[in-house]
Amino acid sequence: MEPFVSGSYFDVTIIGIPTGPVLGTTGRFTRVSGLGASFEYEYYNEGGSNYHRAFFKEVQRQTLVLEQGTVTNFDAISLAMNLINLGTEVTFEIIVVLYDYKGNPMREWTIVGAHLTKYEGPALDANQSELAVSRMEFVYNGAF
Repeated sequence: MEPFVSGSYFDVTIIGIPTGPVLGTTGRFTRVSGLGASFEYEYYNEGGSNYHRAFFKEVQRQTLVLEQGTVTNFDAISLAMNLINLGTEVTFEIIVVLYDYKGNPMREWTIVGAHLTKYEGPALDANQSELAVSRMEFVYNGAF
């Protein structure tokens, strides 16, 4: 196995599914955090038993954070934000693929049922052909 070398990146595909047409955008990000799951359990003891039993109670929500990226095709996030502002529920499916410095896929995560909670755009530069993104945050239920 080759050692980890700087130059790795994340390809992120964001698919929004409102009540109307499907929205989608793709970008490359240098930092992704919040890929995980957290569960809460309830403990129940039966009479006469010396051990406890754990029962699944609920999934804790997680926050997926995408940072320092560029959108490489049609940016549908602004359209999705307009729909959200109009009161339309837009859920996202997010596919995150980690690539090594040679461009080989290393690992893939799929997030279903995410909701956009924060978008921070960059300082705009007319000399760039791509739309940069400073930070995007999505809330999801921890399942992937």
